[in-house]
Amino acid sequence: QVSLVESGGGSVQSGGSLRLSCAASGSTYSSRCMAWFRLDPGKEREGVAALGQAGSPTYADSVKGRFSISRDNAENTLYLQMNSLKPEDTAMYYCAATDVRHYNGTTFYCSTSRYEYKYWGQGTQVTVSS
Repeated sequence: QVSLVESGGGSVQSGGSLRLSCAASGSTYSSRCMAWFRLDPGKEREGVAALGQAGSPTYADSVKGRFSISRDNAENTLYLQMNSLKPEDTAMYYCAATDVRHYNGTTFYCSTSRYEYKYWGQGTQVTVSS
């Protein structure tokens, strides 16, 4: 079992930055992969970025070059640094965790598919104004 608590959301102008945090408690095995998702009313939940306890991060095309995911394994905390924010980044951002990870023959990586994630936080709102 994993409990996730997000923080760091807020309102910024276009071009601004925010840093989201997600504190995880519980099984570290069950949070081998952690990810950020976002949900805007009228749209499907989108996987933004994912990262394992080791390996390379995975990003949605829409945020590549602007967002950076990282984690502190000792503190079991996940971060999302969001730069060059756009109005279309406005959404509720959720942290999620799972024990499911993948291996591509070279390195482990984590999916951004919501179907693979078992534990979810309550979300933190990000609003970007133009």
